[in-house]
Amino acid sequence: QLQLVESGGGSVRPGESLRLSCVVSGFSPYHHAVAWFRQAPGKERERVACRSASSGRTWHSDSVKGRFTFSSDNGKNTMYLEMNSLKSEDTGVYYCAAERLALSCELYAAHEFKSWGQGTQVTVSS
Repeated sequence: QLQLVESGGGSVRPGESLRLSCVVSGFSPYHHAVAWFRQAPGKERERVACRSASSGRTWHSDSVKGRFTFSSDNGKNTMYLEMNSLKSEDTGVYYCAAERLALSCELYAAHEFKSWGQGTQVTVSS
């Protein structure tokens, strides 16, 4: 069974940066897709970045492309979300997720990821 533990959230001003970390135990980067989602109050959970298992290719949503970067350290079973030039609309609870999925990670909806971290709050406000 996969276990995911996130850290790194906080409160920052617009334009500042944060790095989120997610330690994933019990998974194989060659078989499991991993993803970062976020959920703002009153909104649906949104995928912001992910990495496919088979190809190792990363994907970023249009809303964060050029500002956020997904990376991972397989030796540490850790994935990261580097967030730069943060905006107020980036505010929300950020979750990491993992699942044994064969196709490109951006093709899967949130409910298809069965293992989730506890979430970490990111607040961007002046």
